[in-house]
Amino acid sequence: MRTGSEPTTARSALRARFWLSVWGLVWSVFGTAAFALAGRPGWAAACGVLWLVVTVDMTVILHHIRQGPHYQPGPDIPPYRPPENPPR
Repeated sequence: MRTGSEPTTARSALRARFWLSVWGLVWSVFGTAAFALAGRPGWAAACGVLWLVVTVDMTVILHHIRQGPHYQPGPDIPPYRPPENPPR
């Protein structure tokens, strides 16, 4: 039985997101340095902005990882039933 709250209770794989952001960080740093050395300031700035976005994303991911596990019911626990009489 579906409750309709699945998108609000969904969880992401934080460690996979972390390693993908590390990969993005490495490439954005490399791209910024390579384009700066090649004399392409526009592309270097674009990679620098990407570097900033990846760093902020990594900070958020690390914050969520450090929060620790939150309670998530296992497969043996049935989903919550929707309320019979919703509050008005």
